[in-house]
Amino acid sequence: MILSKYSILLQADSAMNEATIGAFVIVEMLYSSDLLAIVGAGEQASLSPRRLCLFKTTTGSPLRELNFLTSILAVRMNKKRLVVVLLEKTFVYDLNTLVMLDTIDTVPNPKGLSAFSPCLEGCYLAVPASATKGSVLVYNVMDLQSHSEIDAHRSPLAAIALSSNGMYIATASEQGTLIRVHLVSEATKSYSFRRGTYPSTIYSLSFGPSEQLPDILIATSSSGSIHAFSLKLAINQRSKRSTSFLGSVLPDSVSDALDPAHHHVLQNAVSSGLRSYAVVRKIDKLEETSSPSQFTSLRATVSVITYSGYFQEYTLSINNKNESLWTLEREFNLCSITNR
Repeated sequence: MILSKYSILLQADSAMNEATIGAFVIVEMLYSSDLLAIVGAGEQASLSPRRLCLFKTTTGSPLRELNFLTSILAVRMNKKRLVVVLLEKTFVYDLNTLVMLDTIDTVPNPKGLSAFSPCLEGCYLAVPASATKGSVLVYNVMDLQSHSEIDAHRSPLAAIALSSNGMYIATASEQGTLIRVHLVSEATKSYSFRRGTYPSTIYSLSFGPSEQLPDILIATSSSGSIHAFSLKLAINQRSKRSTSFLGSVLPDSVSDALDPAHHHVLQNAVSSGLRSYAVVRKIDKLEETSSPSQFTSLRATVSVITYSGYFQEYTLSINNKNESLWTLEREFNLCSITNR
């Protein structure tokens, strides 16, 4: 289940306000439960960036703490596993007992890049496999073994995301012009989508919730725009094109990258250069109405949170002509809410 970041921040602040005063660098929620994984910013000893605190919001008290030799860069959880990402190591724990199950040696990962699928049937962890090119190591955290390595880009990775069912992985390099979607079971197969012509830093990638191929993929970048790619429609059309003469001549990645028809952009959603994170919270499929021109085939709820403390919620509507409309539903400052 994909959760909006604003709910995590609000719950963490209200639960920790009386117990500890200070800043957090990581607050990760287990689905919609009362369990939080919290890492401090180092302003005081109790908020060391090397200490992970599992905190229960209903009781307002910590359950367990884990201490590490270096700073914690990312934390991921599902009902069975807890994953802690450090600079050159990633630890896998049993969430219920906190017994360490495995230690994965990784390339230097100063950004803590990682992606985790909550689905227990396809429970994969993805981390960078190279510091010089865009390779991804896909690791099965239930079987505790490496699943595959995907060569996604020529440049080092900037962002990665796994679909909720663990079937698909999206990647972007530091170049930021192409976003690729890979089928995890076939590590070399990819679909390419062009974000833009000029380089841009990709801040986040998020699949729409789905049991099969997600309908859309959302990306935020340093350009200040929000990008939506219609995955299901684009890939279905690619399958049809592959049977044509032109499709058999052109490589799939080239033809997809040059086709902008499935790219829906909201320009200047946030200030240029302001780091932002977006998630697809909900997707509705609408039935055809009496007026084909008013038909909306897909409506997605997209939540955006910025590092300046603002929360935005948009509705993205895409009709049967592949025309899109972005509608801002609400916007507010998280800092002003928590300080009341």
